[in-house]
Amino acid sequence: MSLKDKADSTKDKVSGKAKEVEGKVTGDKAREAEGKGQGLLGKAKEKLADAKETAKDAIDDIKKKKD
Repeated sequence: MSLKDKADSTKDKVSGKAKEVEGKVTGDKAREAEGKGQGLLGKAKEKLADAKETAKDAIDDIKKKKD
């Protein structure tokens, strides 16, 4: 996973958790849900970046075997 992808997904996860906690403390269900959603987005971005990395590695392996 690239550093940019890692930072982007971590930012979403941390911001989401902060919003979720804020929503719980203030009783704001919409804010809590927004935070949960943003946290899930961060996790999804992380999984996508991992999948891209795995695909890139597989392609590189195939190219090496071809040569």
